[in-house]
Amino acid sequence: MALLSLHCPNCHSDNCKTHTRYEVSSGEERNIYHCKECGHYFSETQNTPLQDLKTPLSKISDVLETINDGMGINAACRRFKTTRRTINRWIERLGKLTDVLLLYALCHQFLEMIIEGDEFYTKVDRNKPPSESEGWTIILMDRASRFIWELRCGEHDSSLFKSAIETLALVIEQTDDLSLMTDGERRYGNQLFEICQEVVRNGSVGRPKTTLTEGVKVRIKNKGSGAHKTGPKRPKYQAPQPEHPSTRQNIFDTEIHANHVEALNSSLRRRLSCYRRKTNTYAKDILALQKRLDAYWVLHDFVWPHFTLKEVPAVALGILEKGLSWFELFRIQFLSPPINV
Repeated sequence: MALLSLHCPNCHSDNCKTHTRYEVSSGEERNIYHCKECGHYFSETQNTPLQDLKTPLSKISDVLETINDGMGINAACRRFKTTRRTINRWIERLGKLTDVLLLYALCHQFLEMIIEGDEFYTKVDRNKPPSESEGWTIILMDRASRFIWELRCGEHDSSLFKSAIETLALVIEQTDDLSLMTDGERRYGNQLFEICQEVVRNGSVGRPKTTLTEGVKVRIKNKGSGAHKTGPKRPKYQAPQPEHPSTRQNIFDTEIHANHVEALNSSLRRRLSCYRRKTNTYAKDILALQKRLDAYWVLHDFVWPHFTLKEVPAVALGILEKGLSWFELFRIQFLSPPINV
């Protein structure tokens, strides 16, 4: 698997041979490699989440599994006899793998994909009204495989939606037929229309029509009756923006929902203490909250088998042949440019 192959951190060559071995304070033995291309010597943990960490991987995995299964960080500190700073450092190291794994996922081609979009919120720093919270979290998830393409938090404004849709635009480039389903939030379709649009020139007189990119469909299920509003009643199911005339229209009304991503929202409230309602374990700042989400994204998509599918989402989507173990996960090298360039 190219994801797990070892490369020289100096020149990115894979022509590396084992040179010597050394032992860390935990008793674990690690290798020193020699690059045949540039002559650089490096440890097997350089540019990986394990770099400069002396704690056994078994303890790190136990702690991260526990705090991503409902336990708060302070409680984990008491149970595993460690510090909050140490645990936050492990979470940050794990979350840094998101760039590598997302890039690896985007190297694959997909025939058809149905993406569900939804958002929910938590408190950040102190108790504030939902409209003022910085803990709004947007989720874009593939319906069939439960693979999460975007898991991002911030204020409930256009910048949050735009950043998420920019990731979706990258997925569209790798997918022949993509459908986006949302529950009443029109900004998904509007932001996508701004990023992924094309002009249809059919030879007719007049200004050419602008539509979504061919193969892209957006459907909204409008919640509520809208009886309190004046004017015509909104349709229950609709496309917020015009679609390309060559796009295959194969969506039934019963398929327009975000039930699976709403179930994921409930799971997140159970698994991450910073999203739990009616407690004081809410996030202290927005950066810390995003680090927790990044670590959860890595575990959900590449390590944990899904409860319903009985397999890892990345495997169900066809990105991996089997889920990653903790040992493999912490041996993945971070993205970095060659030092001699």
